[in-house]
Amino acid sequence: MDQTRGHLLTELNNPNSQNLDQLTPLELVELFNQEDLYTIKAIEQAKVELAKAIEIITTALSHGGRLFYVGAGTSGRLGVLDAAECPPTFCTPPELVQAIIAGGESALVRSSEGLEDSATEGEQIVKLRGVNEKDVLVGIMAGGTTPYVHGALAQARALGAKTIAIACVPKEQIKIEADLDIRLLTGPEIVAGSTRLKAGTATKMALNILSTGVMVRLGKVHGNRMVDVSVTNSKLKDRALRILKDLTGIAHHEAEHLLESSGRKVKLSLLMFWTGLGAQQAQQLLDQNQGKLRSALHSHEK
Repeated sequence: MDQTRGHLLTELNNPNSQNLDQLTPLELVELFNQEDLYTIKAIEQAKVELAKAIEIITTALSHGGRLFYVGAGTSGRLGVLDAAECPPTFCTPPELVQAIIAGGESALVRSSEGLEDSATEGEQIVKLRGVNEKDVLVGIMAGGTTPYVHGALAQARALGAKTIAIACVPKEQIKIEADLDIRLLTGPEIVAGSTRLKAGTATKMALNILSTGVMVRLGKVHGNRMVDVSVTNSKLKDRALRILKDLTGIAHHEAEHLLESSGRKVKLSLLMFWTGLGAQQAQQLLDQNQGKLRSALHSHEK
């Protein structure tokens, strides 16, 4: 591995931004907009690998496994953000999707990129988190060289977990040992080497696709509605009621009663309404169908 890293795609000079410090605010925005088109192209080129990742993660989570994101700096923060958004959006337990960032929680608000240089630290945190053969670990690196993430991936593989790598450099530049190797090639950054820009944007998009795709496959979405939304505040309660009213056609007060009678569970409310079952029976039917509403409905109709 070339320790200078100057040859990496993410570190190269971008010819389109040579005069960046001379641009007007409008010209700056236009350049960013133009360059960000590469993030869409990067996702398009990685679509087959992203689909494979969704299947790998879905299979693992369906059999009692967990999903771990591991990264440092911007990559680590993006993993933390995606993991943190799963419980309120899909009502998942916090342990189902976990994020590991070099430096721990303090690295979220204070630069601690120096901590990414220890592969041993990456190995140790994977052991401490109890990663096992049921789990999937996704290593996130813009430049693909982060020792902390390489160490985490190696340890996860040794423990029998499935491993997925996400990087923004070509495979011929950096080799990453993982079961699935996803490359998001966004090109040189507007500010040379600042991978919180295009590389970060493409990574955020990829993680959105992975976690949402997995949750859809796990039955946490019906149509395009987040029927496993966690009703923990007024905004989310309003969303839950709108879902119930839109999908059933019932009045607001009826939706409120239905939601409360289900223990504030939108998916259960819908199944109760469409089948006429009580909360306990409806929950049993859901459990028999791995929490998938459409499957539960089909099962009830037979």
